[in-house]
Amino acid sequence: MVSHEIPIRVRYADTDQMGVVYHSRYFEWFEWGRVELMRKLGIPYKTLEEQGVFMPVIEAYCRYRLPARYDDELKVKVMIRECPQAKLKVEYLILKDGGLVGEGYTVHAFLNRQGSPRRPPKNFVTILKKALANAQV
Repeated sequence: MVSHEIPIRVRYADTDQMGVVYHSRYFEWFEWGRVELMRKLGIPYKTLEEQGVFMPVIEAYCRYRLPARYDDELKVKVMIRECPQAKLKVEYLILKDGGLVGEGYTVHAFLNRQGSPRRPPKNFVTILKKALANAQV
């Protein structure tokens, strides 16, 4: 498994009228963590897109365990467990003081500039296979 963690501090704008983090923010944090994991691996989204590779979300899930509130310090843990064939599944944990606040996943397709399905780029697969073998990111 390849994983990476990023810190998040809940902003006032992230909360709803009840003072709890609004549900859609979790998906924004998932994206932030995923982008940083890809950057850490050496395959930033910007580079993939410049190469004509796009990775839209085709499935997303989040289960909310505990409320997060304004000014909470959270960690987003992002994990990839296997190399993609046609799709990439990325898993997430949102943690607060070691406790589980939320968990979920996203599934991504690989598309070309015209929006047609394509295989993941060879360099992407090579880098991810190596990282999975070393499990160090």
